[in-house]
Amino acid sequence: MQKKIFFLASILLIGLIFIACNNNSVKTGPAKVLVFSKTAGYRHASIPKGIAAIKKLGTENGFEVDATEDAASFNEENLKQYATIIFLCTTGNVLDGAQEAAFERYIQAGGGYVGVHAAADTEYDWGWYGRLVGGYFLDHPGIHDSSPNVQEGVFNVVDATNIATKHLPNPWKRTDEFYSYKNLNPDNKVLLTIDESSYQGGHKMGDHPMSWYHDFDGGRSFYTALGHTDESYTEDNFTKHLLGGIQYAIGKNQVLNYSKAKSQIPPEADRFVKKVLAMGEFYEPTEMTILPNLDILIAQRRGEIMMYKNETQKVKQVGFLNAYFKTSTPGVNAEEGVLGLAKDPNFSKNNWIYIFYSPIDTSVNRLSRFEFKNDTLDLTSEKIILQFYSQREICCHTGGSIAFGPDGLLYLSAGDNSTPFNEPGQKFVNNGYAPLNDEPGHLQYDARRSSGNSNDLRGKILRIKLKDDGSYDIPEGNLYPKGTPKTRPEIYVQGNRNPYRISVDQKNSFLYWGEVGPDAANDSLDTRGPRGYDEVNQARKAGNFGWPLFVGNNYPYRNYDYTNGTSTKSFDPAKPINESRNNTGIQELPPVSPAFIWYPYAASPDFPSVGTGGRNAMAGPVFYSDMYPKETSLPAYYNGKLFIYEWIRGWIKVVTMKENGDFDKMEPFMPGVKFNSIIDMEMGPEGKIYLLEYGSGWFSKNPDAAISVIEYVSGNRAPAIASLSSNRSTGALPFTVKLSAEAKDPENDPMTYTWNLGDGTTKETTVPTLDYTYDKIGDYSVNVDIKDDKGASAKSETIQLYAGNETPEVSIAVTGNKSFYFPGKKVNYSVSVADKDNPTGKTDPANLFISADYIEGTDLAGASRGHKQGEMIMSGKSLMLSLDCKVCHKEAEKSIGPAYTQVAEKYSKDRGARTYLIDKIIKGGSGVWGETAMAAHPNLSTSDADQIVRWILSLGNKGAIQKSLPTSGMVASTLDKPVKDNGVLSISASYTDAGGAGIKPLTGRSTMMLRNNKVMFTGKEKMKGFSSISFNGMNFMITPKPEGWLALDHIDLTDIGSVMIASGWQTPPQYGFDIELRLDGPDGQVIGNGSIVAPPGNAATKPGQIGGTASSIKITAPNDGKIHDLYITSKVKDPAEGGQVALQSVQFNMK
Repeated sequence: MQKKIFFLASILLIGLIFIACNNNSVKTGPAKVLVFSKTAGYRHASIPKGIAAIKKLGTENGFEVDATEDAASFNEENLKQYATIIFLCTTGNVLDGAQEAAFERYIQAGGGYVGVHAAADTEYDWGWYGRLVGGYFLDHPGIHDSSPNVQEGVFNVVDATNIATKHLPNPWKRTDEFYSYKNLNPDNKVLLTIDESSYQGGHKMGDHPMSWYHDFDGGRSFYTALGHTDESYTEDNFTKHLLGGIQYAIGKNQVLNYSKAKSQIPPEADRFVKKVLAMGEFYEPTEMTILPNLDILIAQRRGEIMMYKNETQKVKQVGFLNAYFKTSTPGVNAEEGVLGLAKDPNFSKNNWIYIFYSPIDTSVNRLSRFEFKNDTLDLTSEKIILQFYSQREICCHTGGSIAFGPDGLLYLSAGDNSTPFNEPGQKFVNNGYAPLNDEPGHLQYDARRSSGNSNDLRGKILRIKLKDDGSYDIPEGNLYPKGTPKTRPEIYVQGNRNPYRISVDQKNSFLYWGEVGPDAANDSLDTRGPRGYDEVNQARKAGNFGWPLFVGNNYPYRNYDYTNGTSTKSFDPAKPINESRNNTGIQELPPVSPAFIWYPYAASPDFPSVGTGGRNAMAGPVFYSDMYPKETSLPAYYNGKLFIYEWIRGWIKVVTMKENGDFDKMEPFMPGVKFNSIIDMEMGPEGKIYLLEYGSGWFSKNPDAAISVIEYVSGNRAPAIASLSSNRSTGALPFTVKLSAEAKDPENDPMTYTWNLGDGTTKETTVPTLDYTYDKIGDYSVNVDIKDDKGASAKSETIQLYAGNETPEVSIAVTGNKSFYFPGKKVNYSVSVADKDNPTGKTDPANLFISADYIEGTDLAGASRGHKQGEMIMSGKSLMLSLDCKVCHKEAEKSIGPAYTQVAEKYSKDRGARTYLIDKIIKGGSGVWGETAMAAHPNLSTSDADQIVRWILSLGNKGAIQKSLPTSGMVASTLDKPVKDNGVLSISASYTDAGGAGIKPLTGRSTMMLRNNKVMFTGKEKMKGFSSISFNGMNFMITPKPEGWLALDHIDLTDIGSVMIASGWQTPPQYGFDIELRLDGPDGQVIGNGSIVAPPGNAATKPGQIGGTASSIKITAPNDGKIHDLYITSKVKDPAEGGQVALQSVQFNMK
């Protein structure tokens, strides 16, 4: 019996060994390959020819071919059936994080890869893919020169024994588009090179590879640069070359062994939940620190130190610093105030807190240490650690972030204290480029006096070693050793514009920060320098990061003479020289370190997943799973990864780095979740990410300002709440609203809704709507808790309602077209107000404020603040009249209390007056103007009290307040400013009603935005067939073959008589393209016909030159005053068309 058992066990063991040894056994049946041709950038017209050619090769050579553009195919179950995956002319970011991980695991399991032509122009922020391909596309002829992109060239066969090249003639002369490359993998085994003397243009590499193969990460990779043209896929030598690459990648057609796969699948996005801890209780929050007991301290720019108490889940003020946060110069915004906040690494023992702020009485920015005990910031405990001069009454750039390294060293960021905007009244100005004006009297326009100055602490990140007595030492390894003449030893990083926020890796001490960059939208390389870039930077050691002489990837500016507008040579990153007459430091600065991540307003070719639009880069923490409890922290997938975030674009990204710290990959985190301008991100002691959200408005108390925490749900997930809304936000009593919640449970569990109505009432429903009536005057904060049947719950964001008054409706009308302004023509506007709660039906013109602004770019801090100021003053007066204030005070004459003009005069020069008076109005008191006590108003919000104070203080300087435009009139289309392609004429109007006894006045607002009649493409248009490509800050739309369409949304065609389409090309179209303009759909009403053809005799038709034309198309558009979508359809005149046309802009012209 024992022998029988032993025999059976032996057989079983042998069987298991046999199975294990055959994990990579050959598949039965023919090999299968998958052709993947998805494009997120330029789309090659040759893709259909390529798919057909590969299918033909499969039929002739015994392998099966599937083709797809569906990225969802990249999952483990589907991919394992294929011997190789062919990326055929893919472009841009084509896979999401989970799909990327699935593809990595496929290769690690033994799969094959073939990349054809633009496969190297794909997934730039996924380093693993770049190493798999063997390199990334850099350029080709015609991009940075006037050579044709498709030419004849001569190839050299390097390896004539390889299956992909053994049939080729050597040399091999053929016509194609010749790529140059960057980040070549040193393991590439080169098969073909190109003779760079045989063609014109493009980046010359010297040894210039054009095809290679290599084993990579467990799999096989083959790449060929060839295959741009249709003709390639019927050329015998090329298709045999491609076949050889496919056969190499197929290998032995073995079963994939997923036990060798090591890449982790990222957690599902909906397992992360943003939990709001407190919302609507913050006024310009700047930075936070999380205490060991999970209490959170928050700095507010205007001086308050707030605390979120974890035990009570309430927010309260625990300290106040009298800080300079507002200029007295009309139209100038200060960015100073209370800027940075951090706890000591040994806080649990010493109770020390560090604050970086701008004291009201001294023109410095100051780092101080305080004791925080018993929920109170002890102001008497202040120890000033360091401070440095900051020029005031100007805008901008303060930095102001504090962080500690694992060794206890303190890091502090400081901005360049320079003005990036154009100087009024000057002929030669910054125009969004580096501020380099060192002419006497223009200090604020010269960042070389600060960032570029080794003897100044502005525009730097400092590193110091703190001592218990409040002093500090200089640690080893800072940029300038102690005692170096004309330098400050505290400097760790130099050359910063606005470093905001910073973090320090808690294992290797690498420093990270977001660098808010300049505003220029386009390069001006021959005169000023590069366009603006934001940066996320990494310092592994002390260094100079270049500003204001360089930006981005060490792109140099040119020295500029502001007296005559002439430029000299570009600055040299290897030897940067600061020759400003305002420089008090050394002239020759340390060599410049390039940015870690950099991106412009437009699409980034290097980091495409950052998107487009406004910019405000921030750096968050690096997560390590072994530093936090496993039960509460993030998943181990994020171990060693850096979190970065964007204030304006609203995303969070996760950056994976190589072992040496180099950038490797960027992926989204919680995509689709709304973040309200994240201004700080910290890792809590339990391993959760905390967010401080500034809110949606600038320099204001935002109802969506909040503290939130990101929680990871490993089991049953809570409902995902998309929105909470009300059909009305204000109204007279009785005030009836319909509340609606939009939510979905990930497991499709039933949900219940608990409505918190702000008046102490809660209601529970099983449907996502609730009708409710308020019968008392007041402000109400409303939210909803949604719970599934397993107990998992989520809370919505809070919305604000007011019962007792209805917001007046403000309307702005313009005569004629409502989409565009037309340069040189005035805009005729009129404003009307409907105030339903006014029994007379009349409105008070004194409470109506109208303004116009012409804005370029997206740096909103540079836009006029006059409207906001004027509106707040009007609403402040109305708020005062609605309260009991009018019983004791009059505007210009003394009553029981002083006249408001007297108060304004008394406090006109007191920088701390605003905070003091707000507190006085809310808390009341006596003894300043006499013994009569001033009544308290404890139910008045800080923001309402602030508006009253603004009105009072404005009485002392009425000349500084922008005057309202008339109710109707005309304004110049660009307000007499230079016309800009991205310029917007903004007409704003606001009206504050009178309120009533105990009824709060409300302000209605409206804005009319008119854009330039020349419409530039964004690259995000709806389209079919067309593809978008970005170059030098502009987006171009590439016409498809044979046909396709793109749409321009929300266009008013009133008074439009024609459309001018500007287009260009590298190779002129032989036959041209027929264009139709259609209303509201690709098959909608035709309102115009035209064509794009190369003008006869145009010099641009000569080979090697960039050409173009402007095609005018008359239209018969309805003058119906409605907003339409305009569809531009394109179709080749002849199927043999070989040229390709790029649409540059669409200009709408009046009749």
